[in-house]
Amino acid sequence: MNHYRPRIVVVGAGIGGLSAAISLAARGARVTVAERLDRPGGKMGEVRAEGFRWDTGPSVITMRHVYEKLFSLAGRALDDYLELTPLHPITRYFWPDGVMIDALADEAAMYEVIRNTFGPEDANGYRRFMRYARRLHDIVGGPFLYRHKPSWRDLLSLPLADVLRIDALRTMHQAIASYFKSPHLVQLFDRFATYNGSSPYRAPATLNVIAYVEMAQGAWYPRGGVFEFARAWERLANELGVEIRYGEPVQEICVRSGVAEGVRLAGGAVLPADAVVCNVDYVWAQRTLLPAHGRKRAEVLEPSCSGFVMLLGIRGEFPHLAHHNIFFTQDYPREFEDIFDRRIAPSDPTLYLCITSKSDPDHAPAGCENWFILVNAPALSEAFDWSSQGEHYAQHIRALLAARLARASIAFSPSDAVLLERRLTPLDLQATYGGHRGAIYGFSSNTRTTAFMRPGNRDGQIRRLYYASGSVHPGGGVPLVTLSGMAAAEQAARDLGL
Repeated sequence: MNHYRPRIVVVGAGIGGLSAAISLAARGARVTVAERLDRPGGKMGEVRAEGFRWDTGPSVITMRHVYEKLFSLAGRALDDYLELTPLHPITRYFWPDGVMIDALADEAAMYEVIRNTFGPEDANGYRRFMRYARRLHDIVGGPFLYRHKPSWRDLLSLPLADVLRIDALRTMHQAIASYFKSPHLVQLFDRFATYNGSSPYRAPATLNVIAYVEMAQGAWYPRGGVFEFARAWERLANELGVEIRYGEPVQEICVRSGVAEGVRLAGGAVLPADAVVCNVDYVWAQRTLLPAHGRKRAEVLEPSCSGFVMLLGIRGEFPHLAHHNIFFTQDYPREFEDIFDRRIAPSDPTLYLCITSKSDPDHAPAGCENWFILVNAPALSEAFDWSSQGEHYAQHIRALLAARLARASIAFSPSDAVLLERRLTPLDLQATYGGHRGAIYGFSSNTRTTAFMRPGNRDGQIRRLYYASGSVHPGGGVPLVTLSGMAAAEQAARDLGL
């Protein structure tokens, strides 16, 4: 009997890399992960300072069944590693005219919220929209999310009625506007385009599936913070015998005769392997890790948006704010034009405010709160210089935050309330994580063909080389990156006979 266990090296201990490592180790492979940071999680990080704690990357968890499947592959139960708490409300939404509603995962309760705030016509529109979004999920989930990268053949193999129901000819915004009379609700559901760094005015309506995933399936918060997700993945990987080498940057993926045979670390050491899984930004990998003859162009795909982050330690407690809060801009189209057309930081952006101390009081000193503020920003370009304009923009966002809170009748003075502040600009995101032009989600989904043009999980030219990240199939965001790692592992396992 052949007891040979193939050796696999994973480049990067982000969620995609750890998901691939777990999946492969559970199948019997010997897995080593090389990570240049001193921790797991990639963009899923944390910052602690003066008694405050913030998550610095993802802040909401959806598609719980994806993680349950990963852990079940290893013969484990997710609940033994994480305490996931359902969010109620999921998000509190504020508009400039003073309207405020809570988004709820309970469809009947959400129907009543909408009916009481916007009237029965929009409440019925919500029910019709959710049926439409569920149909999208049922159609595209199998071919586009839960398996290998789709081809045009996969699309054409669907029943003609399903092809038409994918709704790829309209934009997200056009489809949403057909269900709701209130511009408030159109804006609320338009926002889901930002979950993968895209514009609702350009992304195909197929992506309205994102709303169903959160609003119908629910959203969760891991007790202790979202970074506990990365810790749980790390723990499971260790239990399965995965070797994780922190502080070990990979300098090169070694390729000989068209086959990936391991990696060379920055210190010169070589880790031989039967296969390599690359869990870094696809463009960065092509430019820096692969030999020139094996590189492929990916710059033709538009990068997703980036982000400007402020971590604020706040004196005082604000009971009118929820765990997740959105303060919408008056002019939503202008915000996305700034990001994707003008490529400048929006002057009047939507503000996302996450306060994990609402759920975990020890994330801030007594009588204080930890505020994570995210502003969608353009990918890096010559149109906006963060090194010279970042300080001014931070002051602008502070003032804008105070004005938005005042409109919601919440008194807030930055000079009095802000005890400390940390910032992350697109420059920081690029330098720390190697993301192409600081993009958070890899490539945008602003065209109808992105799903087919996005790089797949298996390299088309170099054998035994696989990809698992937000910049490859099926896309960005924690659940999709997890699926990316699982898909890369499945293809590697098939090729290696595991």
